[in-house]
Amino acid sequence: QVQLVESGGGLVQAGGSLRLSCAASRTIFRDNDMGWYRQAPGKQRELVAAITSGGITNYADSVKGRFTISRDNAKNMVYLQMNSLKPEDTAVYYCNTRFLVYGIWGQGTQVTVSS
Repeated sequence: QVQLVESGGGLVQAGGSLRLSCAASRTIFRDNDMGWYRQAPGKQRELVAAITSGGITNYADSVKGRFTISRDNAKNMVYLQMNSLKPEDTAVYYCNTRFLVYGIWGQGTQVTVSS
């Protein structure tokens, strides 16, 4: 059973925008802080944005001021609005709980930013 499903990725030019969506199962979403992670080829997966169950957000320095994370608790959805995209943002993007308490991952969604 799919419990984390990411969507919204694509190919965009530098400076463009994308909005990613994550549908999480209720068991994963409920009462958990959530985050968006990304992994580029040959690099470690990194946390880029997080949001608490109460809506408090935090961002990696590399995306601060450009990305916005949000959540809809009624719909079990997490979003990542990405503006002013740069080629170095190219990666597969994943959503998950902030502290990886369930040990599972979805397939992610590919974001490719051209120069």
